[in-house]
Amino acid sequence: MSIETILSYKNIAVVGISDNPERPSYDVASFLEKHGYNIIPVNPKLAEWKGKKSYPDLKSIPEKVDVVDIFRRPEAVPPIVDEAIAIKPNAIWMQQGIVNEEAAAKARAAGIEVVMDKCMKIEYRRLKL
Repeated sequence: MSIETILSYKNIAVVGISDNPERPSYDVASFLEKHGYNIIPVNPKLAEWKGKKSYPDLKSIPEKVDVVDIFRRPEAVPPIVDEAIAIKPNAIWMQQGIVNEEAAAKARAAGIEVVMDKCMKIEYRRLKL
């Protein structure tokens, strides 16, 4: 599956989203939302993000998640990937600077595509979608 294919999916759960406009997760999610994506905020510390209900974890999301976009430190990734495997998204995307080979291998073994160390906003712009 190509990055272009992954970017064609519209329901994006953003794990570690922030309500601080200066944080990369806020910026990327806002950009994606502006370009037609349905952002599903995931952060146990937030009640909502830009008026949307924020979920404490992936398993609490009541709708189909196409892509799990992770904004967490590499060492925090494995339990997120375990949760993601349970909800069966099409892809797991670890943002720029985030690499966890063990978690990626586990996701791939479960049939989920994985992108690591790339930014959805940058890739969207690069592909001129």
